[in-house]
Amino acid sequence: MDLRELYRQWLPGAWNADPVQIPDLIAELFAPDALGHWPSREINGADGIAEAVVQAVTMFDDVHVELVMGPIADGDLVAAQWYFNATYRGDFPGATAAAGTRISYRGADILRAEGDRFVEYWPHGDDLSFMKQLGVTELGTS
Repeated sequence: MDLRELYRQWLPGAWNADPVQIPDLIAELFAPDALGHWPSREINGADGIAEAVVQAVTMFDDVHVELVMGPIADGDLVAAQWYFNATYRGDFPGATAAAGTRISYRGADILRAEGDRFVEYWPHGDDLSFMKQLGVTELGTS
């Protein structure tokens, strides 16, 4: 499968899906032992990546993620820039924003594939903008 098409199944595909469907979609797109390299943590396995994505999207209503640039493929790597837009539900640790606040920010992904599945994932979002919109004034030390 073309890496660009595989990426489009990931985003906007999985990110705009019903959260109940996300684990199954990720199981199709990622190898069971895939690695997620978030800036603040490493996540092991497609199940762990699915859990992180579900946790992220369930803090929001009407999640809409769209491609801004790409995907661009080179060898076994694919990259794209995206735009996230949603309505905050509440309950983010340290957030002072009210439920119902619109949140939007940009980010970019790099993924590495083997065959027709992703084996590594490097997500990078504009965390400063995200935290500012949520009204987070202090960051934890975890």
